[in-house]
Amino acid sequence: MTVQLYLRRSSGRSEMVSPAIVLAFVPLLVTLIIRYRYHFLLLYRAVLVRMVLDCTTGISREERAFQYLLTHSLPGDPDSILDTFDHWSSRVEYMSNIGPKKGKVLDRLITDNTPLTVLELGTHCGYSAVRIARGLPLGARLYSVEMDECNAAIAEKVIRLAGFDDDTVELIVSPSEEVIPQLRERFGIERLDFVFMDHWKRCYLRDLQLLEGSGLLGKGSIILADNIIFPGAPHFLRYVKSSGLYQHRIHQATLEYFRGIRDGMAELTFIGTK
Repeated sequence: MTVQLYLRRSSGRSEMVSPAIVLAFVPLLVTLIIRYRYHFLLLYRAVLVRMVLDCTTGISREERAFQYLLTHSLPGDPDSILDTFDHWSSRVEYMSNIGPKKGKVLDRLITDNTPLTVLELGTHCGYSAVRIARGLPLGARLYSVEMDECNAAIAEKVIRLAGFDDDTVELIVSPSEEVIPQLRERFGIERLDFVFMDHWKRCYLRDLQLLEGSGLLGKGSIILADNIIFPGAPHFLRYVKSSGLYQHRIHQATLEYFRGIRDGMAELTFIGTK
């Protein structure tokens, strides 16, 4: 018996579509599934699982992560906080922290450059704030900016659980585009030695230019921007390469807690105008 498939047009007539045409798309579909299997897995873990757990537990993913930290980590021990967070994000419920592998680049830059004044854009739950703060020299201070009040509340608890007080890590709850122009007048900052960007990727270029305009970047100031390949910040990268204001280096990596998705970080050193 011949199999016949039909498409109905607006005129009311039906036209037969050969099964061979439909079957011709199967290899393409299979190829796409195989090629982007890690992206489908990320969608499942980061979105679908989160939605289900949000409904069944009645609390946010960030609050679930903090509860896990409370019961599985050692208070006052930053290393224990980070290790527990890494286990949660890789084995329990996915969360897009910088992670241990890319985190080593951040650790090295903090250790080698001993910055005294650090700005973080995008605190989220406080993972990277704890990672930065544990490597800072005595007397240094981290200003961490988070626009989401709920995430900031969790981050505050995580940072304090790790043992850092307000003198070491100051959490600023406000959009980055409002905070950056106020850093000099409101917080008395004359120069930023180190900036870590891990907020909305579409804001990277805007906020970099705001930092330039504020006069807070001095010769040798370092900016480290995460996720510049995935989800990606192409306009930011083009500007950095063409502006003549920075020496730049791309650290190739994979997405945090996902081996199959290519990612990277951009390390910039401000050299000023030529």
